[in-house]
Amino acid sequence: MRILLVEDHPALREMVSDHLAKRGFAVDAVSRTDEACEALDTATYDAMVLDLGLPDGDGFSVLMKARTLTKGQLPILIVTARDAVGDRVRGLDAGADDYVVKPFDLVELESRIRAVLRRPGLRSNLLLSCGSLVFDTSRRSATIAGDPVDLTRREADLLDALLKAAGQVVIRDVLEERLYSFNEPVTPNALEATVSRLRRRLAGAGLRIETRRGIGYRLLSEMDVPE
Repeated sequence: MRILLVEDHPALREMVSDHLAKRGFAVDAVSRTDEACEALDTATYDAMVLDLGLPDGDGFSVLMKARTLTKGQLPILIVTARDAVGDRVRGLDAGADDYVVKPFDLVELESRIRAVLRRPGLRSNLLLSCGSLVFDTSRRSATIAGDPVDLTRREADLLDALLKAAGQVVIRDVLEERLYSFNEPVTPNALEATVSRLRRRLAGAGLRIETRRGIGYRLLSEMDVPE
């Protein structure tokens, strides 16, 4: 699950980014409105954590751009030192899904992110299934025939992308964008290694991850695979 973090304070930006990364999120961290707008133009995010007081402008401009680009489907949490009731009302009325006043607890912030991702209307199709596999897109958890499956963050993101493609091929570039933040080095065989591990996790689910060499991957039920 990929998060855009927009925060100009270096220490806080690093602290939030590190915490969320350890909790299974891919985090793209930026400090300016122009960087945030560029990120929104070039990548797809599951949620955005947005500071309002940025050095080159007001965070509300980023909020409005995100709402326009995603047609209101991107969950947005404002995280700011502005604690006046008027500021909170303005933020929520502008389309933010939550408003957190600094200072805040990192565990609470993480919990609030997961909460907005679970809200009806923000995230459709929370449960995805194929074969005997059921995947909860909000909790990033999976079961096979009711038994839990241990997934790393990247394995969960890969499974999420393949399930949502509904049997269609997902190209490599799209998968790498979903699995890695833009400051993470990606080795040539990193995606293949993650696919290989996920195949082992899905053993017994009646599923097959098919490789389209040079193009990408797709997830099929074994019932749909021609003999």
